[in-house]
Amino acid sequence: MARVQLIETREQATPDQEEAFDHIVASRGRMLRPYAAMLHRPEIARAASDLGAVIRFDSTLSDRDRELIIATTAIERDCAFEWDAHRPLASEAGVSEETLEAVANRGDIANGRDAGIVAYVRSLTDTGKVDDATFATAHAQFGDAGLVEMTAVVGYYTLLAMFMNAVEAC
Repeated sequence: MARVQLIETREQATPDQEEAFDHIVASRGRMLRPYAAMLHRPEIARAASDLGAVIRFDSTLSDRDRELIIATTAIERDCAFEWDAHRPLASEAGVSEETLEAVANRGDIANGRDAGIVAYVRSLTDTGKVDDATFATAHAQFGDAGLVEMTAVVGYYTLLAMFMNAVEAC
């Protein structure tokens, strides 16, 4: 049971929450659990939803790379909710089962491209920084704009993971 009430239907929303509720549902098709918990601060729920929409639906990263970044962040932040939601999406986007199993077990990644992505995420989530060699590898793959987006994806899903873990809304 969540530590905060989930506002999953419009009828549960206060007048102050209704606009954010409607905005989120309009952009996502339904109320998603993280935002249902965040709606106690509608401004935060709306802003988080808007950033998430950019990351998920207006990305310059391939679906495959983005979902690998998200899945790795979910594991590194111990968020079963995000892992359960994004592991199948990563698989559908073309991330191999071998890579996903290695991510899940925090093991070595055999695929060179995937290894660079996972190393970047792990470094950022473990230390809050990225060493020069890992940065150079990621930069060679993604360039400046791609690294900005990669880092934003890690930050956004870290926010969601920490929030979901803290309020036990998983």
